[in-house]
Amino acid sequence: MNGPLNSLKVIEFSGLGPGPLAGQLLADLGADVITIDRKSADTDPTEINRRNKRSIALNLKSTEGLIIVKKIINNSDVLIEGFRPGVMEKLKIGPNDCHDELIYGRMTGWGQSGMLSKTAGHDINYLGITGALHAIGNREKPIPPLNLVADYGGGSMFLIFGILAALYERALSGKGQTIDAAMVDGVPAMMGLFHQQIAKGSWTDGERQSNLLDGGAPFYRCYECADEKFISVGALEPQFFAELVEIVKLPEIDLVTQNDRTTWAEKNKAYEKIFKSKSRDEWSKIFEGTDACVTPILTLEEAKKYPANLEREVFFERDGIIQASPAPRFGRTPSPKPGRIRGIGTNSEEILKEIGLDQQEIDELKNSNVLT
Repeated sequence: MNGPLNSLKVIEFSGLGPGPLAGQLLADLGADVITIDRKSADTDPTEINRRNKRSIALNLKSTEGLIIVKKIINNSDVLIEGFRPGVMEKLKIGPNDCHDELIYGRMTGWGQSGMLSKTAGHDINYLGITGALHAIGNREKPIPPLNLVADYGGGSMFLIFGILAALYERALSGKGQTIDAAMVDGVPAMMGLFHQQIAKGSWTDGERQSNLLDGGAPFYRCYECADEKFISVGALEPQFFAELVEIVKLPEIDLVTQNDRTTWAEKNKAYEKIFKSKSRDEWSKIFEGTDACVTPILTLEEAKKYPANLEREVFFERDGIIQASPAPRFGRTPSPKPGRIRGIGTNSEEILKEIGLDQQEIDELKNSNVLT
């Protein structure tokens, strides 16, 4: 089996962050993803975003390099690029320069238009102006949630969502289109629940650690244990909270006052003392197999050895590098385990032969530094 995207051809202009992850996830599901790179380099097995991809290294400042890129584009279904607006147009490989059936995926933070579109930015900035970052952290200050929310959640996932939606529409219309995937659009799209709660008056905007899902509720937060490790408690629903109360032997009145916010501060202090009485692993053993929604908070190294993760094969090892298995999983067209990561420019010759060049032409491109 080669995965559900076995027949899809994708060209990815190499970059950082959300674009490469989007390409990797498509490649994991069987798509033939070719990265356009600037300069050949040895294989680096730690570059997980390059797994299952092929690479050609080209000098795009040369006329011949651009001709080759256009030929590869003409043989592709999808293009992914993450440059500032206007860069691809200057190279004469913008959406209007490509074939009509191409799905042209543009990944940026600020979007293709607007007052910020041509300025620099990163995950933390996109979270900052969308209201998300202000809601994440402790009472003292916001805390960046790694670069998972804007780069990968509001970026990669919405780019893939757009690509697959456009491919579905193309099957009906026969036409491609441009996707403007902006992280400042994707992040708010994931925050509907919180805007809903603000509208209903059940979320205190501007005061972290005072709400249901931000660490304010004593039944939905992290607790330090006796060994200075941590455990996560997520007993939101009454039946799950009831199990927590029974196992930990909390006061039965807590069942009645679970959602009474005036009691949360006092309960937080009491629960902190209780969870501090045992080690993380002791609590994990106590809650194992229950519906109290309590699990250990593991380090990245610990996660790969966790029994549930081992059983499901959430991670696998390749060349000494631990990485996630392809996701999601498919019943009829399962994705193969990713192969070894290839070096930058490794596939230049085979890709050129696929678009019709012979060995003499390829050698000439090498000698003229078009292949880099």
